[in-house]
Amino acid sequence: MDVNSRTEIDEDGDNNRGSMWDLDQKLDQPMDEEAGRLRNMYREKKFSLLLLLRLAFQSLGVVYGDLGTSPLYVFYNTFPRGIKDPEDVIGALSLIIYSLTLIPLLKYVFIVCRANDNGQGGTFALYSLLCRHAKVKIIPNQHRTDEELTTYSRSTFHEHSFAAKTKRWLERHHSRKNALLILVLVGTCMVIGDGILTPAISVLSAAGGIKVDHPNISNDIVVVVAVVILVGLFCMQHYGTDRVGWLFAPIVLLWFLLIGGIGIFNVWKYDSSVVKAFSPAYIYRYLRREGKDGWTSLGGIMLSITGTEALFADLAHFPVSAIQLAFTVVVFPCLLLAYSGQAAYLMQNSDHVIDVFYRSIPDSIYWPVFIVATAAAIVASQATISATFSIIKQAHAHGCFPRVKVVHTSKKFLGQIYVPDINWILMILCICVTAGFKNQSQIGNAYGTAVVIVMLVTTFLMSLIMILVWRCHWILVLLFTGLSLVVECIYFSAVLFKVDQGGWVPLVIAAAFLVIMYVWHYGTVKRYEFEMHSKVSMAWIVGLGPSLGLVRVPGIGLVYTELASGVPHIFSHFITNLPAIHSVVVFVCVKYLPVYTVPEEERFLVKRIGPKNFHMFRCVSRYGYKDLHKKDEDFEKKLFDNLLLFVRLESMMEGCSDSDEYSLYSQRIEQSRDALLNNGNTTSAAVDSIISSVDSIVPVKSPVNANYTIRSSGQTSSQMEVEELQFLNNCRDAGVVHILGNTVVRARRDSRFYKKIAVDYIYAFLRKICRENSVIFNIPHESLLNVGQIFYI
Repeated sequence: MDVNSRTEIDEDGDNNRGSMWDLDQKLDQPMDEEAGRLRNMYREKKFSLLLLLRLAFQSLGVVYGDLGTSPLYVFYNTFPRGIKDPEDVIGALSLIIYSLTLIPLLKYVFIVCRANDNGQGGTFALYSLLCRHAKVKIIPNQHRTDEELTTYSRSTFHEHSFAAKTKRWLERHHSRKNALLILVLVGTCMVIGDGILTPAISVLSAAGGIKVDHPNISNDIVVVVAVVILVGLFCMQHYGTDRVGWLFAPIVLLWFLLIGGIGIFNVWKYDSSVVKAFSPAYIYRYLRREGKDGWTSLGGIMLSITGTEALFADLAHFPVSAIQLAFTVVVFPCLLLAYSGQAAYLMQNSDHVIDVFYRSIPDSIYWPVFIVATAAAIVASQATISATFSIIKQAHAHGCFPRVKVVHTSKKFLGQIYVPDINWILMILCICVTAGFKNQSQIGNAYGTAVVIVMLVTTFLMSLIMILVWRCHWILVLLFTGLSLVVECIYFSAVLFKVDQGGWVPLVIAAAFLVIMYVWHYGTVKRYEFEMHSKVSMAWIVGLGPSLGLVRVPGIGLVYTELASGVPHIFSHFITNLPAIHSVVVFVCVKYLPVYTVPEEERFLVKRIGPKNFHMFRCVSRYGYKDLHKKDEDFEKKLFDNLLLFVRLESMMEGCSDSDEYSLYSQRIEQSRDALLNNGNTTSAAVDSIISSVDSIVPVKSPVNANYTIRSSGQTSSQMEVEELQFLNNCRDAGVVHILGNTVVRARRDSRFYKKIAVDYIYAFLRKICRENSVIFNIPHESLLNVGQIFYI
């Protein structure tokens, strides 16, 4: 081995020889070379620091817009009937300070954000983590080969550990899995509610600045201006944020600097004694003095931490360290200064609580701040709308939302998507909320209800994450869960008093979406169970012979199924009602896994079904909840490339018996890879997609006769390979037909009335209005064949 090759191997490995080689090289280096190496290390650290600062700056526009616009409406919603005692302002400010410290800073930024799924946040990301560490997913379409994905990270437990006991407790009863799913759906529905309420209250509060400078303008004019801004915001969604996203971070940074600077000015000008609010004693005095009114005012204080749940849902493109740096250096101090400045102003102008934010602005910079406030409100609204699109996409990937059109708005960032149907629904509901309530108070009550429920759901999910994923000691789990529940249940009890004052809105919205999502998931599960229980036996298939009892016509038939194993019932329904079948049949299963993404090179798994002369295959295409099975003309080409590659690999691997197939796998796989790569027609990624599973390359022997192969005619393995490859290419040239099952679900006659309503009306309606599978898979109509069937549940 020469020196260069030895150096490369030692740099990549961690063996002792590499360490000794590096040490020898360092001892032989002159001092100037060593100094140069140290300078390079310093430059790399400096570069990484600059990169972190840049990412922290960019995160301001994506993550913190919602949290940053809360000063527009917090004090008005805290004192909707006015301020009775100036000391109440100090108590409210103390509550705001410690709410910001406990919930966004300690809980979310430093704990919850660490529970991301490879950078993905939100309730479904937490649910995906749990699905990988415990068998809590209700649709049992996973295979052991899925766990071999590079993105499928999971932990192992000691049999008698607390985590293992919790895992067994969750998996033991179906009702517990169902309860966990409902908990996740409730949190998801509340986030969708945020996507409606955040634009309404942010834009309406920002537009309210017009009335402050022009008191004669009626409130209806302000509402009209807010509605016009909202309509423009939702109509621009299909363009995406890729072109204007670079403006978001400067706008939000300027916003934070302005409200922080104004806060310092107001504290200096009006009353510097507000700094005593940092003592928690004023919280106790405030609640004791005000009684029930003080307790219900917590619903307004709650709005100071709105946007925290969006913080976790929107962290996809930024490392946790950048999120933490931005919050601790910019967001947290500027918010404290902004609220302190407003409190100082209210100490001398308690009658201005309705629009304290705009009245506390110095006259010389009023209109510039108004423009920046409106822009910041739009950015905050955009962040929650984008988060809503993402969570709808995640819900669909988990089988919890009807099929809707999903559009990529950016070629650079996979996570930037647009869902047209949801966009218009959000716009209509947002306009209804804005025009219906016409004031910040009732919208604020609704907003607080949605936010606190999301936080409670996150707390329960985090307790399971800490046990199953992080494997924390039960005392730490109890400490985190207990402290979080104490704070959040206090806020929850306060917002319950305001259910009749607008708090019912998110409950109604969430209930509607919860019914849609749960009924759709229920129907999906029942359809999958029907497919599982009515699978066609291989003995029956083999008994039909190579012709399957029909005329085998030239061409390839792609039979789409939800089953990742076995022959679906739709196939038997097809061949018993039609006189012919294609020469090659491929069962295609497109399934989503509880991972954020599946690498392209690991997406496809191919396996043979039955003897070789049956020419039947299975192809499983796997996606993560962030991936998009978008309109892609290459999907069919990639499928056939993987099919042909499988045939070639299978021919090379033939001869392995059942007893030695696993031992020979590791020895032969590199030989197969090199042989195929040298052929010139295959890429390394395509090879990896096939060999990612032992099942996908091990030849399947006939259940009837293990010696029944085409080789009985005296052909060699290479001749068989060439002939089959030529046969597949000829069939592909003859034409490809896509066969889809149109399964209709009906409730049995003896079913209960609520089941009939759910299945025969709600689920049937959702199936009717959602997008067809042929559209999702981009199947041309001229090559589409639908096979209908009805089953009763």
